[in-house]
Amino acid sequence: MAKPIVHLRHQGPVIASLGRTVWAALGQRFRVNGQGVTVPSAELHAQVPPRDRLMVRDFVRYLGGYSDRYGSHLPPHLFPQWGVPIAASTLEGIPYPLVKILNGGCRMEMNSPLPNDEPLHVRARLESIDDDGRRAVLHQRIVTETASAPDALVAHVTAIVPLASGKGGRRKKKEPVRVPVDARQLVRWRLGADAGLHFAMLTGDFNPVHWIRPYAKAFGFRGKILHGFATMARVFEALVGVELDGDWERLATLDVRFTRPLVLPASVGLFVKQSAVYVGDGAGEPAYLVGEMTTRS
Repeated sequence: MAKPIVHLRHQGPVIASLGRTVWAALGQRFRVNGQGVTVPSAELHAQVPPRDRLMVRDFVRYLGGYSDRYGSHLPPHLFPQWGVPIAASTLEGIPYPLVKILNGGCRMEMNSPLPNDEPLHVRARLESIDDDGRRAVLHQRIVTETASAPDALVAHVTAIVPLASGKGGRRKKKEPVRVPVDARQLVRWRLGADAGLHFAMLTGDFNPVHWIRPYAKAFGFRGKILHGFATMARVFEALVGVELDGDWERLATLDVRFTRPLVLPASVGLFVKQSAVYVGDGAGEPAYLVGEMTTRS
């Protein structure tokens, strides 16, 4: 599809939240540990208007789905577009170099369909911090609901902040998580070099590691890397379209971890083994994403 540049006008809150994060990070000279940070944090609340229907349509098309699949409801996996700004606010003032933050994973709990003809009430808080000196793992909880659909969507987002200092010297390199050799491939995606830029235009997540190659390389990646949320969203859409015959309301939870960067361009497959899901180059190869799904009968 053509670059969805028309949707940039809907991305102001997300872009502004990223800008505030970068500005705050530039003002940090020294890192201290997270002691003294109160968790869970106070819960923040925001109300946002219904999402633009053309943006929703193009988002689903970008993922390879049918544009009318969700009718008058919102695709649950679009939640970063309205959830990231308030989630970013829960991190304001914590003593970590947030410019280095990486998406570690996400658990989505779909309790009921989320209507797109009502204002969205979004609430978020920082649930916990796990700092072992080498990295800080931040757990955030984001709830999206409407007046007629309380607690409709609950997302638990894990963010990882690499830290400069560590304990115990060099760690032994971990064996990568692999796609099982007997896993079944559902779909295969050919992801172009601009896949990250397309996702940014649809969601507002313009972190340069996803669309500017020199910036990504400066941060230690081989090239531009796809957003973790973009990989998760593709998994969601493919599971609904192939495994669930288009019945998206049957998907109750999707819990994923991002286990290695997905460098663009790429050709990768979605694999399943019972309730487990994997994204990788092939069976037996290292996985970029691993996860579990639960369904309703």
